Amino acid sequence: KEWLSRKNSRIKRLLHNASLGMNACVEDIDYTTDRKIDKKTIQTLSMYSFIEQKLNIIISGKTGCGKSFLACAFGNNACRHGYTVKYYRIPELLLEIQDAKAENKYSKFMGHLQNIRLLILDDIGLKSYTLEESRDILEIAECRYNKTSTIFASQLAHEHWYDLFPDPTTADAILDRIIHNAYILALDSKKSMREVMAERGN
Repeated sequence: KEWLSRKNSRIKRLLHNASLGMNACVEDIDYTTDRKIDKKTIQTLSMYSFIEQKLNIIISGKTGCGKSFLACAFGNNACRHGYTVKYYRIPELLLEIQDAKAENKYSKFMGHLQNIRLLILDDIGLKSYTLEESRDILEIAECRYNKTSTIFASQLAHEHWYDLFPDPTTADAILDRIIHNAYILALDSKKSMREVMAERGN
């Protein structure tokens, strides 16, 4: 009883610290035919071995296709298996990095990011990045490369990420550390999953 209580308390703490963008579970993933989600791949990733292997996941697809839900479902699953997880929308993360620089806490903040076993970065590519933002993203990619796992979610397919960064050398370095050791999940849905969920709620 005491062991179970401690385990549940730890999971609760991990989920709280993860700040997941939504309450999502792998058990609730919708596999309807028009979504093009491969159930076998999801089941493989749900076994969390990708975290042990220090691999990434890239989830792309248009607005409403369920990218954030899927990313948060993997995050929830990782917490339930005892891994530290943190969810950020990229615009908010870049603002936090600016604050850390202003307070001379940049190294400490980046060290914290490096130690998270599963980092979830949502809304990649809502805009092009400045040189400074590009360097910060490179620093994140570099400090986590082959050490921990990151999930990236974007409306843009990863083939178009190169154009988000003003300096080609930085773009090459970022993508080299992200893409070659990643599972690629390209989602599609004829109907927004928000619309589907709203209809089910009625």
